[in-house]
Amino acid sequence: MKKEEYVYNVFENVAEGYDAANDRISLGLHRHWKRRAMERTLAAVPPEGRLLDLCCGTGDMTALALEMKPGLRVTGLDFSPAMLAQAEKRLGRNPRVELIRGDAIALPFPDGSFDGAIISFALRNTADYQSVLEEMVRVVKPGGSVCCIDSFRPRSPIIRPFYDIYFSVLMPLLGGGKEKFSEYRWLCRSTREFVSPSALRCLMERSGLEKPVQDSFLFGSCVSLCAQKEHSCNS
Repeated sequence: MKKEEYVYNVFENVAEGYDAANDRISLGLHRHWKRRAMERTLAAVPPEGRLLDLCCGTGDMTALALEMKPGLRVTGLDFSPAMLAQAEKRLGRNPRVELIRGDAIALPFPDGSFDGAIISFALRNTADYQSVLEEMVRVVKPGGSVCCIDSFRPRSPIIRPFYDIYFSVLMPLLGGGKEKFSEYRWLCRSTREFVSPSALRCLMERSGLEKPVQDSFLFGSCVSLCAQKEHSCNS
């Protein structure tokens, strides 16, 4: 089974209860990490600008963006109908929100459609990190912000063994219990197989982003990298 198909099935199965599971897994800390990443993202976005919430999941980042800047227009895109259904429950019929089912590697938007874009705990679950980043850069205006926040294995040789035990055994139990243990084991595996923060920085710079700013949380188990799209010579 291809990675895309496997990940699709994982998120279709965990959509209901996903937010509560994230609270249990991170002891609620993910909310602080996401807020910091969103602050970085929105710093370069006008009060009534357009934001892309890529792989929007249950819509928590979209809701956070609107809390910070109520005048924003936010487009949330995800490939999972079950996740989008949860986002619709959260966001209701907000005229400033558009939820779309789509592919992160082939975004259905013209060049320069958004003032900023963010992908939260999802890049590692895609089939081609570079292509996703290039698409994000393509649909953002020159000078606009692009941010990625995700899970990583800590580099510290002291912390890493404890992290590995937690993420391989305890995290799946806390997240999905026995019923959905295998789905949450995938989230552990996807973190293990993900690139390092320094490698992600290189991917972002190769995609046309300037000087990513890094924030690291909980010994490096969560890292956000936020940057701006390069200005063209004619802009």
